[in-house]
Amino acid sequence: MPDSAPAPAPVVVVGAGPAGLTAAWELDALGRTDVQVFEADAVVGGIARTNEYRGYRYDLGGHRFFTRVQRVQQLWEEILGDELLVRPRLSRILYRGAWFDYPLRPLRALWSLGPLESLRVGASLLRARLWPEPEERTFDQWVSNRFGRRLFDIFFRTYTEKVWGIPCEEIGAEWAAQRIKDLDLVGALRTALLGGPRATSLIEEFHYPRLGPGQMWERCADLLERRGVAVHTSTPVVTIRHAAGRVHSAVTADGGEHRVGHLVSSMPLSSLIDAMDPPAPAAVRLAARTLRYRDFLTVLLLVRGGDRFPDNWLYVHAPEVRVGRVQNFGNWSPDLLADPNTSALGLEYFVNRDDPLWTAPDEEVVAFATQELAAIGLADASDVFDGCVARVPKAYPVYDGGWRAAVDTIRGWIAPLENLHVVGRNGQHRYNNQDHSMLTGILAAENIASSTQHDLWSVNVEADYHEGATPRGDSGDRLVPRRVSRVAGRA
Repeated sequence: MPDSAPAPAPVVVVGAGPAGLTAAWELDALGRTDVQVFEADAVVGGIARTNEYRGYRYDLGGHRFFTRVQRVQQLWEEILGDELLVRPRLSRILYRGAWFDYPLRPLRALWSLGPLESLRVGASLLRARLWPEPEERTFDQWVSNRFGRRLFDIFFRTYTEKVWGIPCEEIGAEWAAQRIKDLDLVGALRTALLGGPRATSLIEEFHYPRLGPGQMWERCADLLERRGVAVHTSTPVVTIRHAAGRVHSAVTADGGEHRVGHLVSSMPLSSLIDAMDPPAPAAVRLAARTLRYRDFLTVLLLVRGGDRFPDNWLYVHAPEVRVGRVQNFGNWSPDLLADPNTSALGLEYFVNRDDPLWTAPDEEVVAFATQELAAIGLADASDVFDGCVARVPKAYPVYDGGWRAAVDTIRGWIAPLENLHVVGRNGQHRYNNQDHSMLTGILAAENIASSTQHDLWSVNVEADYHEGATPRGDSGDRLVPRRVSRVAGRA
């Protein structure tokens, strides 16, 4: 009897975050039984995982499950069923002891600021209307023309610079136009005084897994394992061998070498280039080294007493503290709390890995966050009875002055590798929402399992996507600040 033909090489998925696990899920649904997933971390979910500490579950950032992509919504419901809760949304701005609605309600905001500050805001807005910035090249110019410089400094500058570590004078205006397009102050004041519908760009409720977003991806990985799809954790892929326009094998850190029929990569684009064997050309490696990321850490503080504040999360615009947001996990889901008579608050810091806050011992970081929590008036330091720190490297791709050219260079080199499919936020170095990361995984699976040829890079390209937008198909955009050179004469 002649030997039977060798089995086709399997599909290897690198990364068990939303994009990678969705690709594996769809491949299994499309009949591919030869899928393996390799995850460098000990747990699945990527930045959408849920950590646990002393029975308390907490997110790495808040992860609402909101989408206009029906296929993504169906997948969430298919995996979690009744465990996918509907939760009300409430988030506000905390600024020097005062609470402000988000999005801003002008009359309430002016009332909270007090008469003197309100007069300054009004004078600043009048000046902006009479003598606007002649060009809107940067974030601060765009916002100041619509809100006045005074309100820009109060409600926009500090938080934006905390998140991105870039002065607002160096952030492109298109990001402001996309993120706050409906919040025209003069129009909102006119509506508040004369009546009429209030414009909103935010949803009032969202879906959320009962035990946090990690429950979604833990359940997904468990179901995949039951169906024969191996999900290997603590197993980073360190080398990707390629030749003649194809990837042939993936080598893991434990020395295992795995044949590759198709490779779906959600690992950081810079790490993908570093792993290539033979190495990419010098220009491509240089482009990979120029890609920058913003790192992120969450300090979970356990506080005596429940119902500290009603919000899901707060934006902290106070310049005197470094914390950018505070998550109130019990208001995401009560089942995240080990004790309902306590609060679990997540203080979020946006940093780079050379920042002292990133490198400090955990106990020092917990003590620092406790002091900041007390400074903004959310709890006394004596009420905090425990805490822990979670660090997330490469959480946010940075769109600086050279990112686009670098990504284009890398794309040009990997494009001929016909069986390589890059997906997800870090896989494409794009600040995707979770649903768009998942959509890249869905489309990659279809490209592999059928004759379709979706352009994965076309997901998340519409310039006006936001929560209140009219749906326009399966894609949309969530822009990230683009760095521009400083304007002459500006500080």
